[in-house]
Amino acid sequence: MSEPDPSHDPHQLPDGLPQPVDDGACDRLPGAEVPHRALVSTGGGTVDLDRSAARWTVVFVYPRTGVPGRAMPDGWDSIPGARGCTPQACAYRDRYQSLLDLGAEVYGLSTQTNEAQQEFAEREHLPFALLSDPDRRWGQALGLPTFTVDGAVLYRRVTLVLQEGRVAHVRYPVYPTDEDAGCVAAWIGAQDHTARAASPRGQVSIEAAAAAVRADPDTR
Repeated sequence: MSEPDPSHDPHQLPDGLPQPVDDGACDRLPGAEVPHRALVSTGGGTVDLDRSAARWTVVFVYPRTGVPGRAMPDGWDSIPGARGCTPQACAYRDRYQSLLDLGAEVYGLSTQTNEAQQEFAEREHLPFALLSDPDRRWGQALGLPTFTVDGAVLYRRVTLVLQEGRVAHVRYPVYPTDEDAGCVAAWIGAQDHTARAASPRGQVSIEAAAAAVRADPDTR
């Protein structure tokens, strides 16, 4: 357990954080099948993301959340992309209704225990569920990138938009973290606009969405 640190505030991002770069670790994710695995949810029970009934399912994957007054692992702020889980989750909280209005459901996912996720969700008043993948079986099946700190293997930050059991859109690296929810909402809105213009039924295929992502590196 981390030692107490009265100065640590996970809501505030310090100046000079290293910016993550796209190393290609998520290039093959668009179009990939979503693994079938029951993930323990802070909403109670489990969630199978491959069976989501939502038009869009947003899954923001993050390393681990901070606790006010408790220090993070040594060197945490020097790891590109590690800091910023709380601002990211709070941004999704603040945009949750607008994402629902777009037909999207939202989940956060990390390797943390359900107990740790519950504490965070209650403290930050999150209206969506957080999912736990402590053995990383779901992430390993999908090929999510990881890093190791203090002997623990954690997920690197990546946001996935799922549709019909496949990955339709990937944001990696995610930076700044507090802008992620807005970028995802804009992407979904753009897909819906394109679909309405192209089809009287207002549908956009998973193949078309994945192809659009591959064709435009700036959307990954």
